Amino acid sequence: KWFAVFSCLVEEQPREKPVKEVGIDVGLKSFAVLSDGTRIENPRHYRRDEGRLRRLGRGLSRKERGSRNWVKTKTNVARLHERIGNRRSDFLHKASRKIADKYGTVYVEGLKIRNMVRNHHLAKLISDASWGRFVRMLAYKEEESGGRVIFVNPWGTTQRCSRCGNMVEKALSERIHACPYCGLVMDRDLNA
Repeated sequence: KWFAVFSCLVEEQPREKPVKEVGIDVGLKSFAVLSDGTRIENPRHYRRDEGRLRRLGRGLSRKERGSRNWVKTKTNVARLHERIGNRRSDFLHKASRKIADKYGTVYVEGLKIRNMVRNHHLAKLISDASWGRFVRMLAYKEEESGGRVIFVNPWGTTQRCSRCGNMVEKALSERIHACPYCGLVMDRDLNA
């Protein structure tokens, strides 16, 4: 690959930082739900090309190791992985930039992603979503523009009612939050 790199000095233009605050609940169904009701859909970059990767991987395993066709197929697998990574990176940069430009303070769950990935049913989906990378990008973009990211303890955020504060137990499959105490009915992710 060939790259051209240009260097230039640009004076920083002072931007007025908004004082608005927002809470973000990251998830698998929707990539993120903001407390103002905005949903960022999960693009599932890996899932989109998973079939093609599987076919290339099978073809690679059938070829004689070190042969020209093996090298070509291995290069194709690497290119596809790079393309998936580039699309994911582009999506994360754009999503974090939109949020950093619009809000001054962002509240995010302080999830233990490393522990969550140990669940083999969800590991691929969580890794594909790249929550940790998204939060790191959001943090440095907020910091450079004068904003801040505050991490919130994730315990009970989905179970606790956002209006009255009472705990409302619900299974993971229940997607609607219905509080019997104050009557609030809304999407589970938006409540969190």
